[in-house]
Amino acid sequence: MEKQHKGARWVPHADIGPEQTAPGVQRRVLAYSTDAMCVENIFEAGGVGAMHSHPHTQISYVVSGRFRFTIGDETREVGPGDTLLKEHGVPHGCTCLEGGVLLDFFTPMREDFV
Repeated sequence: MEKQHKGARWVPHADIGPEQTAPGVQRRVLAYSTDAMCVENIFEAGGVGAMHSHPHTQISYVVSGRFRFTIGDETREVGPGDTLLKEHGVPHGCTCLEGGVLLDFFTPMREDFV
């Protein structure tokens, strides 16, 4: 099912292999359609999500671990259960302080991820 699952109602985690996106960072593209996308990011301590921006609105949910996030000109430390809103065009990035998992939700989908 590797990235051929656009519009699939059921996307078993075991069917989606992770891909390395940066040192200490892996990504799994989970369920998605043209309008929305769910992405799992697995970070090792010290992994970096480089500062960037894109034309998508993104919400991140911290499943586990601790992260130092910058959104725009503000930096905060976040942990399990926290959510972050990154509106389109706003620069953002993070450093993983304690290995963990982020779930990212994008609207519209990130075509560059498939």
